[in-house]
Amino acid sequence: MSLDKSNISVNIINDDCVSVLKSLRDSSVDLILTDPPYNLGNFMRDRQTNLKKMRDNFFGAAGWDDLEYQEWSEGMYTFFEEANRVLKKNGSMILFMSLMKVETIIKIASHNKFYYKTTGVWHKTNPMPRNMNLHFINSVEGWIYFVNDGKTGTYNNNGKAYHDFIETTVATQAEKKFGKHPTQKPEALFEHFVQLLTDEGDTILDPFMGSGTSGVASKRNSRNFIGVELNEEYFNISKKRINQTTIEPKNFTLEI
Repeated sequence: MSLDKSNISVNIINDDCVSVLKSLRDSSVDLILTDPPYNLGNFMRDRQTNLKKMRDNFFGAAGWDDLEYQEWSEGMYTFFEEANRVLKKNGSMILFMSLMKVETIIKIASHNKFYYKTTGVWHKTNPMPRNMNLHFINSVEGWIYFVNDGKTGTYNNNGKAYHDFIETTVATQAEKKFGKHPTQKPEALFEHFVQLLTDEGDTILDPFMGSGTSGVASKRNSRNFIGVELNEEYFNISKKRINQTTIEPKNFTLEI
């Protein structure tokens, strides 16, 4: 059945993610695509790094990535508990996470009926060359693929073999024209998952929306989108970015 693209909706919310998740209907989402805080702020401040000198928006000094471990893990447990409820059976989740935290996340997810599929890496072809004279340049970030309450979800590979290694540049300056987020992901990276793990007209949720890359990728590919961001500055960046993203025809509803 053909999709009436005029029915595509984008609903973005400036609020706490858990509060919003609790308000969503059961089994109303097809994919959760998100990049939550890695909770590495305290760890990074004790490391030998020149990031603070190289970036005026270094995440380690931002204040939102430095919870105590117990508080962070309990928060992630609540997130997965609600995610299990709002995701459809066999719905998918792609969650970006520090490779240091992968085992912890898998344990939390497994307790909440998520089936672990794989851990992949995103390789940045042009990473910031920080500490290049001291050690290896940090050019990869991890992502984890889960299926909710099942083992196989939508997978539009069309017979093509896709590796768990994805390579792109970092977010371009054009993607940051409305403002910068310290951990902003490139649109091409998120579009990869949107196209592979959902169909047109499906609903994608990002509870940690940041600067709105997931919303841009969803709208551009004719998927419904729900995005949640607590920080008002980043929420406003998201609103501007998603508003200027077009699909054909250009009719859609933006709810705030």
